[in-house]
Amino acid sequence: MRVGKTELIIILIVFLCVSLYMLSWLAFGFKPVFLWTDVLVYILVVSIIAFALYAKSKPHLRDPWRQVWRRKLGMSALVILLFYVFAGLLDSVHFRMPLQNQTSEGEMQYQSDVLTVLDMVLPSLHENVEKTYSSPFATHLFAKETIQHDDGSTTREYPRLKFGGAHLDEHASGRTMDVLVNTFIGLTMGLLISVLVIGVILFLLAKHWSCSFKQASEKILKQESEAAWAVVLLTLLLCITLISLLYYLSYYYHVFGTDKVGRDVLYQAIKSIRTGLVIGTLTTLIMLPFAMMLGIMAGYFRGWIDDVIQYLYTTLNSIPGILLIAAAVLMMQIYMANHPELFETDSERADTRLFFLCIILGITSWTGLCRMLRGEALKLREMDYIQAASAFGVSNFKIIWRHIQPNVMHIILIAVVLDFSGLVLAEAVLSYVGVGVDPTTYSWGNLINGARLEMAREPLVWWSLLAAFIFMFILVLAANLFSDAVRDAFDPRIRKQ
Repeated sequence: MRVGKTELIIILIVFLCVSLYMLSWLAFGFKPVFLWTDVLVYILVVSIIAFALYAKSKPHLRDPWRQVWRRKLGMSALVILLFYVFAGLLDSVHFRMPLQNQTSEGEMQYQSDVLTVLDMVLPSLHENVEKTYSSPFATHLFAKETIQHDDGSTTREYPRLKFGGAHLDEHASGRTMDVLVNTFIGLTMGLLISVLVIGVILFLLAKHWSCSFKQASEKILKQESEAAWAVVLLTLLLCITLISLLYYLSYYYHVFGTDKVGRDVLYQAIKSIRTGLVIGTLTTLIMLPFAMMLGIMAGYFRGWIDDVIQYLYTTLNSIPGILLIAAAVLMMQIYMANHPELFETDSERADTRLFFLCIILGITSWTGLCRMLRGEALKLREMDYIQAASAFGVSNFKIIWRHIQPNVMHIILIAVVLDFSGLVLAEAVLSYVGVGVDPTTYSWGNLINGARLEMAREPLVWWSLLAAFIFMFILVLAANLFSDAVRDAFDPRIRKQ
């Protein structure tokens, strides 16, 4: 296969990332930690790149994707999804830092805490831990405490935060004006960064289209390009500006407040992105081979093979999914409690439970796609070209691979993108009822579960629920909008209309 310029750029980027990772390991002496979900995330990224290269050379896949690029809502949603994916990838590179005081024996000792690249990018959110609850943009704790003064007297008042608004005076006077000034600075920085990024993109597009910078800008503004570049650049502008604003404000205040143990809620919501993406994507990766293989085999071979597969997914569908998941997770918990020596750190223990949850969700969610593929295979096997191939002695598995599988790819793609948002919401529900991810894992479900008790407090602690709702809502909405664009492009009935 001929390697083009785009493929070469992708290979160089991957090679550069791996090289930087290895150089950082050697330079700073940290110990890489490869979790199960990390390995699967890397495999998934490589698979997506391989599929993109494969689809580029196949007209029946390339042409529908070009229709997706022309849809404004779909492209805007894709930009937002890419920001979520970027945060998830940064949070999937784990390592342990060396201890400052090493032993004289020469053996390197490492910290027990497992960090990620995202923790290094967000040092203020990761390290600035308060005593307990504080509301968004607060300078004092949320509840009064008894404070003893130097003269021996005691008063009930709101203690000052260690980090939130620490740059202000003792009485935090002028906080409102300070927030407004920092907001303006953050927005200005975001706009400048956005203009720079958009300028680089326009320069690359001008080179690709073999025209001047001005002509490329006019082409995008007049919407004469094949893709919806105007919407992409506008969404990019808004996202970079908002991220820059939150990043700048996080150095001075807790934008979404803190939780019961003083951890920044914005940091927890950002760290939960990886869990949501892992649940949504890896579960699909586990489910897809079962659904494709069994569904196509049942529809093509029929007979006793069809009967066995139908019996299998009908039996599995008759078991309540929540009970099966709860039983499997509880058994896994018992196994991990009886074998603590298998897990070097708490992060490895929590990741094993997350990985096992993805497996259980994948096993229980393949039946719907399998049923659809079976029906499509039953129809395709009666087509003239498949009957002719069978008459000429072409093997059954070659017919499945060459003729049936390409003609059901639109169903697979539509099902994958539609199931993603449902799986993200499923994680929140499972964590809420106590059979989801480990309580030490950052996830929106755990945030919501913790907010259940906080909402019963007096005064009300509402910001944890709000943060989880905003981040989850944006991800699920973007996934649904992008899935609609993919469905409209790949569904043959809609394309004919």
